[in-house]
Amino acid sequence: MRNDHVTLRSTAVFDLLAPRTPAVPVKVELRYDTRDPYAVVAAFRTGRAGWVEWVFARDLLADGLLAEAGDGDVRIRPSVEDPESVLIELNSPSGHAMFEASAQELADFLDRTYDVVLPGNEHLWVDVDDALTHLIPNDLG
Repeated sequence: MRNDHVTLRSTAVFDLLAPRTPAVPVKVELRYDTRDPYAVVAAFRTGRAGWVEWVFARDLLADGLLAEAGDGDVRIRPSVEDPESVLIELNSPSGHAMFEASAQELADFLDRTYDVVLPGNEHLWVDVDDALTHLIPNDLG
């Protein structure tokens, strides 16, 4: 396990899409932290002081830049209408949102994460013992 942890941050603007209404720009902070090397965080600005965070697999972001990816709460796919855009669909019990984002901005962010942790090397950054202590109760009796 490595201990020289890094957190990458990038700010972007995604367009919130809704039927029969103009797109609404939403500030998004993308984060990648080597303490959780398999994941990317997208924090969406929801008002003056509010943020909503979605955590999803870095591989999902990579796959979604090229083709439709995801079958859970987060789905990502290239836009059919605009090859320079990606659609990001978020689903939760409280609602559904569709965003359009720049494929190049997302690819650049992803490349920065690869500069820090190459794909396939994520396991080198995970403290397995620490992860197991959170999964297995200390008192089994």
